[in-house]
Formats: sequence, C-alpha cells, structure tokens
Amino acid sequence: MNALTQIDQLKKFRYEITRFMLIYKFALDEIETKIDILKEEFQALHDHSPIEHTKSRLKSPESIMNKMLRKNHDFSLSGIRDNIKDIAGLRITCSFISDIYVISDMLQKQDDLKVLEIKDYIQHPKGNGYRSLHLLVEVPVFMSDTCEHVCVEIQIRTIAMDFWASLEHKIFYKYSKSVPENLLNELKAAAESANALDHQMERLQREIQEVKDANSEAEAEELQKIMINDKQFMLPANFMKLLGE
Repeated sequence: MNALTQIDQLKKFRYEITRFMLIYKFALDEIETKIDILKEEFQALHDHSPIEHTKSRLKSPESIMNKMLRKNHDFSLSGIRDNIKDIAGLRITCSFISDIYVISDMLQKQDDLKVLEIKDYIQHPKGNGYRSLHLLVEVPVFMSDTCEHVCVEIQIRTIAMDFWASLEHKIFYKYSKSVPENLLNELKAAAESANALDHQMERLQREIQEVKDANSEAEAEELQKIMINDKQFMLPANFMKLLGE
C-alpha cells in the first residue's frame, strides 16, 4: 500500500468514525432538549418540577473498543451499534422516588421515542444495593442524507441514589474492583439508609403539600403570577375576568 492510498484510507476511517460518534451525540442532544422542555414546562405550570438536573455522557472510542474486546465481539461499526447500547447515556436526578416514575411515564409518551427496555432497580435493587430506573430508548436522528435510529440509555434516580452510586463507583475504582468485604457490607448498609431517607423525604413532601393546599388565600395570590423566561408578571384581575367571560 503506497503512502497516498494509506492517507486516503485513514481519511475514510476518520470520516466514518466521526460521523458514527456524531450520530450518538445528536441523539443525546435530542433527549436533552426534550428534558429541558419538560423541566421548563413544570417550572412554569406546576408547583414542583420532578427534574433536578441532568448529566450526559458519550463513551470515548477507546472505551468502546475495550468493551468490544472484553465481550469478544467482531470489531466493526455495525458490530458496535448492535452490541453496545450505552454509547450515549443520560442521567436524570430527581428529589423524590415518585418523580422517577413521573419522568419515565412522560418519556414513554413521547411519540418519537421507542422504549426498547426498562430495568427497574428500585423495585428490584441489585445485590450490592444499587437503585435506579434504566430506560433504553431509540431516538430518530435526521442527518443530511438519512435518518438513523440511535439507542440512548437513560438512568433516572434520586439525589440520594446518585450520591450512593457515585461513592460506590469511586471505591471500586480505587480498589480495582477488589473491594474488601467489610466495605461491601458498609456500602450495602449505606444503600438501605439512602433508601430510608428517600422514603422519609417523600413523606415530608406530602405533608408540606397538604399544608400548602390548606392555605388557599396565599395560593390564590400566587395564581395571579406567571413566570416566563425567569421574569415574573402579575395578571390584572380584570384580565382574568375577561378571559373567564
């Protein structure tokens, strides 16, 4: 192979890999846009938004290659697409367990999302105590010459679940996955404590909402205000009266 042919081949490989990774990046952008819309809708129209924050992650080519080699799959772009479903990942963090299922239901009702798989590690925690709801969805990505259907893994969890998972990951990384048994036991106990905290916070939220609902006068005053683009507007009484008529 002469130098010119080799350079041409490298250019072709670079183009194909770049396009492949961009498609997954665009799929993440699509999901994040949906989440941003839902978050803004809830902040404007409801007392409470189920979405605290989000974090997206795109696997690096090196990480993809290592995973393919570990699983002994044929190394090709089509093989990667068929065998690795978490190249694009999005984590949604909520305040309460009930919020997790609210978000899941909203995403499943999106007409252009196809839910391929649901793994409920909240109702059925992993042996180490890990809790989260995982959705594997297929997102249409419209490129200049075609429409690609791309898998994105969505993890939805509470702040307490996310804190525990982050700590567990750091411990396993530090000990190269050979974690002492006493630490594993403590991690499992911490997962149970985090779960108890989640249930306690949810109960407190319900009680606070009941007090708020009882205070109808203050609620009526708040209903005369709207928020658009982080700006507050008061609605004149006559304006609301005219709309009612």
